[in-house]
Amino acid sequence: MLEEKLRALENQYAELEARLAAPETYADPARVAQLNREQRELEPVVTAYRAYERRKRDLADAEALLSDPDMKELAQEECTEAKADVARLEEEIRVLLLPRDPNDGKNVIVEIRAGVGGEEAALFANSLYRMYAMYAEARRWNVEVTSLSDTELGGIKEICFTIDGEGAYSRLKFESGVHRVQRVPETESGGRIHTSTVTVAVLPEVDEVDFALNPADIEMQVFRASGAGGQHVNKTSSAVRLIHRPTGTVVECQQERSQFQNRDKAMQLLRSRLYEEKVREQEEALTAERRSQVGTGMRNERIRTYNFPQGRVTDHRIGLTLYKIDAIMNGDLDEVIDALVTADQAERMKRGEGGE
Repeated sequence: MLEEKLRALENQYAELEARLAAPETYADPARVAQLNREQRELEPVVTAYRAYERRKRDLADAEALLSDPDMKELAQEECTEAKADVARLEEEIRVLLLPRDPNDGKNVIVEIRAGVGGEEAALFANSLYRMYAMYAEARRWNVEVTSLSDTELGGIKEICFTIDGEGAYSRLKFESGVHRVQRVPETESGGRIHTSTVTVAVLPEVDEVDFALNPADIEMQVFRASGAGGQHVNKTSSAVRLIHRPTGTVVECQQERSQFQNRDKAMQLLRSRLYEEKVREQEEALTAERRSQVGTGMRNERIRTYNFPQGRVTDHRIGLTLYKIDAIMNGDLDEVIDALVTADQAERMKRGEGGE
């Protein structure tokens, strides 16, 4: 039953509070970090449950006063408000009890690649990188470029970067897919609107515990870094290319000055990319209905259109259109992301994932 599950979670939360209050706990910093993480995960549902129980008591008290002529009008008003709060909190709790994506708390690796449209696609790839970087900055997340292939006109053929921050994957995981832009390119003298595409992939940053790699399966090549980088560029072979022999997956990292640092970052990218491929294969084994849901993030799906002449952004998965393209391109993504999260929750509720 739902009530029993909630009481068990509240007891678990109280136990965590007791452990964190015990001085001996702090002899093990790793244990403290784990307990704090568990407490943060439980806090929203426990807070909602306590508010739910409080409003149920308020409702019972108000109903008891309905028989008192002097208090009836006031009690009726309280009953109406309390019933609405109880219903709202119950719905909120059911959403909070939905199974949590194990990757939601992870940092992310984002890959952006120019698609159809030549230089215009590369310019828009740069615009998308700027959009995500500004969104991350607003949330005080850290952005670090791992590899970059740019164009002479300031576009980006391909970029890979990490975003480190609490809940980064939970917010950005719906961005995977094909982003389409409709605008008059800077290089277009006739004023014609062009349509171009850019592909975005958002991968959870996984460690060896999540996904182990066999060193014997990996071939490492070193080469000289190219592009902007000052006096250190092309002086030493610090850039690293890793090839995963069983799958043919290739990753590169050349942004760091140290070959050792580039190898570490390339290993992280390779691990995340292979992990994502494994998850994708599992997703494709599910039913067509499941694959069509908001959160699948298939890379070949057109997920969003940015129409500059009309000033609108449309997310095709949920039918959301917003006429605030300038704000969105400046990193104001919360309204879009919140709508995607809500749609995903609604679909999961429909499938009964929260249970009783």
